Amino acid sequence: MSIIIKAEHIFKSYEKGLTTKLEILKDISLDIPKNNISVIIGASGAGKSTLLHIIGGLDKPDKGNIFIDGNDVTVFSDKKLSSFRNTHIGFVFQFHHLLPEFTALENVAIPQLIGNISFKNASIKAKGILEAVGLAERLGHKPAQLSGGEQQRVAVARALVNDPQLILADEPTGNLDTENSETLNNLFVELRDKFNKTLVIVTHNKDLMALANIIFEMKDGKLKE
Repeated sequence: MSIIIKAEHIFKSYEKGLTTKLEILKDISLDIPKNNISVIIGASGAGKSTLLHIIGGLDKPDKGNIFIDGNDVTVFSDKKLSSFRNTHIGFVFQFHHLLPEFTALENVAIPQLIGNISFKNASIKAKGILEAVGLAERLGHKPAQLSGGEQQRVAVARALVNDPQLILADEPTGNLDTENSETLNNLFVELRDKFNKTLVIVTHNKDLMALANIIFEMKDGKLKE
């Protein structure tokens, strides 16, 4: 079984006031296999999102190493890490973080433009991805003109546009009703089964847990499979 993410002895704490440290992650190690859905569950404040952000290079551990596809991203410079994230990792958050003044097509094209792809080619790629997630009729709509479920599918399309192997999602169905959650869950399964993506998802959604290959539980800064 091929491993895409290897975390070794990750520690993370935050200052709480002048004299206290809040320990969030306490010696966490894990392996994530390729082409799987891995779910991280646990109570609020258990450190799930912190771990996900560290895996994705949005935050740095106090100690420990994260390897993605054999690359130790914890030793990358900020510039190299930013470039690596843009090409290797797609992010989907609870709040879609779409830019309100841009259309669905333009929002999805942005990661391509950051990678110095021409607007014409970025638009062609964005259109194809939006069609793949069932939004062919919504290309010219701005976020305010889309339903919550459609907005989140645009966010997934944006995460996919640079064809990353790895998708990290933080409570992606947290703001969706049952029907839209089910649509998004089915899309995640399709990404794994048809497009060979690896997904790591922080969630409380029991239906999504049922679709996972591996479930990790965070408790008191520790992780168990």
